[in-house]
Amino acid sequence: MDTSESSKDSGPGTHDEAPATQPPNRPGWRRWTMDTRPLRRPAYRRLWSSTIVTAVGSQLTAVAVPKQIYDITGSSAWVGYASLAGLLPLVVFALWGGAIADSMDRRKLLLVTNTGIAVTSLLFWAQAVSGLDSVLVLMVLLALQQAFFGLNSPARNASIARLVPAEELPAANALGSTVMQTGLVAGPLLAGALIPVIGLPELYLIDALALCVTVWAVVRLPALPPLTDGPSRRAGWREVAAGFRYISVHKVLLLSFLADIIAMVFGMPRALFPELAAQTYAPYGEGLALGLLFAAIPIGAVIGGLMSGTFSRARRHGLMVIVAVAAWGAAITGFGLSTSLWVAVAFLAAAGIADMVSMVFRGAILLSAATDEMRGRMQGVFTVVVVGGPRLADVLHGTAGSLFGPRAAVAGGGLLVIAAVLGLAAVTPALRRYTI
Repeated sequence: MDTSESSKDSGPGTHDEAPATQPPNRPGWRRWTMDTRPLRRPAYRRLWSSTIVTAVGSQLTAVAVPKQIYDITGSSAWVGYASLAGLLPLVVFALWGGAIADSMDRRKLLLVTNTGIAVTSLLFWAQAVSGLDSVLVLMVLLALQQAFFGLNSPARNASIARLVPAEELPAANALGSTVMQTGLVAGPLLAGALIPVIGLPELYLIDALALCVTVWAVVRLPALPPLTDGPSRRAGWREVAAGFRYISVHKVLLLSFLADIIAMVFGMPRALFPELAAQTYAPYGEGLALGLLFAAIPIGAVIGGLMSGTFSRARRHGLMVIVAVAAWGAAITGFGLSTSLWVAVAFLAAAGIADMVSMVFRGAILLSAATDEMRGRMQGVFTVVVVGGPRLADVLHGTAGSLFGPRAAVAGGGLLVIAAVLGLAAVTPALRRYTI
């Protein structure tokens, strides 16, 4: 598919904000920097501002929960079990939440789910301050939190196309993704600094108070009801199944998901970071090596976001996804072949930049190629792919690392990414031809 499918989408043209603007002809170094045109639109600016708060605040809880579970049990296995406890609710409610987001006012859904997440954070604080020390309670609260997040994420992402015009979607995605990646770096660092000073209960409380800001921002958004004039739809599993059928007949959507699955399943080597830090990079200090390996990809993604003026105005979105995924594979291959920690970190940072480019254009394709009545369900599937891919990669890389050694497993995975995405592009031209 080229541009014919995106022409069916009336969403971006229906917002009440300022009309579409042409990319400014900025001189010199400024054309390299982030495109901030979407921030001129008040509704998007409110949504984006709320993301700034949650990007850091959510990471405080993401660090506090496993820390508290480990303090109670002294077992890393229980930390892993808790992660799985949150996975199933996230998958189920992300798919269902997408159908709900297509059947009701997305602003109301965001208001309900953001309030639910804030209340859950308050419950985390209450159990911590009470000294309950119950792993079961923590796992139940984590499952509840992930269920609310699964309901929230499709509505939040699908709303973007109603707040900015189509040509600004890459810039809007770059702005949002950069904030989220910054949170992945700053949040854990802030949590590590605050836990010894204020303790876990107060960390939960900070997150809960920050989430109140997001509720206020959502209250000020315009109404975002379904654009179709027909009878209201039920948000049942039949509608979820209709979303999957929609993907199957819109090749560019299916291929964008497949591109991300290829990149993450074959090329996300985080399960091997501890072994590499303990063995290959042990002379640099295991703790330093481990921290740098985990931080390098998000740092690269932030750099890519800050420099997104170099790519966010591109119109051949499908080709940009293919190039970005191939570049990710090449960077991961270089990482696997590196014996120097600093060279390895540089390759991972380059992979982060490539991942940012891929995220920006995959997100833009989902918002432009799908009609508004399907955007919520597409974002629900997108959430499942983003969450599930790295977890499958953990299993694949952990097994391959045991069989072939960690460096060979990483380098081989990177080469598989390159081969698979180039093969996908050669066999199915719809993605590489997609232009907005």
